Amino acid sequence: MNQPAPMVAILDDEPEIRTMLSDALQDAGFRTASFGRATEFEAALARTAPDVCLVDLGLPDKDGLALVHRLALESGAAIIIISGRAQVQDRVTGLELGADDYIIKPFDPAEVVARVRARLRSGRDAGKTVSVARFEGWEAQFERYVLIDTEGKETPFSHAEGEVLRLFLESPKRLISRAQMQENLGGAAGESFDRAMDVRISRLRTKLGEDPKNPRLIKTIYGAGYIFLGDVTWG
Repeated sequence: MNQPAPMVAILDDEPEIRTMLSDALQDAGFRTASFGRATEFEAALARTAPDVCLVDLGLPDKDGLALVHRLALESGAAIIIISGRAQVQDRVTGLELGADDYIIKPFDPAEVVARVRARLRSGRDAGKTVSVARFEGWEAQFERYVLIDTEGKETPFSHAEGEVLRLFLESPKRLISRAQMQENLGGAAGESFDRAMDVRISRLRTKLGEDPKNPRLIKTIYGAGYIFLGDVTWG
C-alpha cells in the first residue's frame, strides 16, 4: 500500500503567500493545508499531524515565536520559519526557540520546496535507524521525542534538540566539530548556527541533569567542538 504524500502545514496571514506556497508544494507532490490565523492552525493540529510546518512570525492573533517554541516542544514536525524579519538576532532567536530552518521573505517558492525536502530527507534518514537509545541510566525515544530516567519520568525534547542528541549518541567518545555538526544538521554556517547549537546543547544538558559548569556527558572541547562521553546501546 502506498504511503500518503507528506503533509505541509502553512501558517501565514497573507493569502497570496499561502496560495503561492501551496501551489508550489502541491506541484512538487506534497499535500498542503493553509491557515491565516494561529487559532485555526492549532485547532487543525489537534486533528492531524503534519510532517513540516511553515510558520510566519507576524501573525494577527498570536506571537509567532511563542507558537514556534510550543511546536518544538510538543510536535514531531519539522518547523521552518518564513519571515520578513531579516536581522541576524531574529534568525538566532527563531533557531534557539526550536525552529529547524529560517527563510527570509521575499523568497523563491522553489527554495522553500528544496528546504522542505531537505528536512524530510533528514527525518527519513533518521527513521531508517533504531529509534531508541540507552545511555548512563537514560533512555531516549526518538519517535516520541522523550527522555526517560531511571524512575520512569519522561522529559520531552524538541525535533531540533533530538537531531543534536542523535548525532552525539551515534558517535560516542568521538570529537564532533562545528563543521561536522553543520554538515550533518544543515543550515548556514556562521554565528546564528553556532548560537543555535550552543542553546540546544545547553538545553539537552539541563534535561539530562548536567552540571552546567562541569558537564559529565556532553563535554565542550574549546576551539574544537564537543564530545559525548557516555556508553550507548541502541535497540
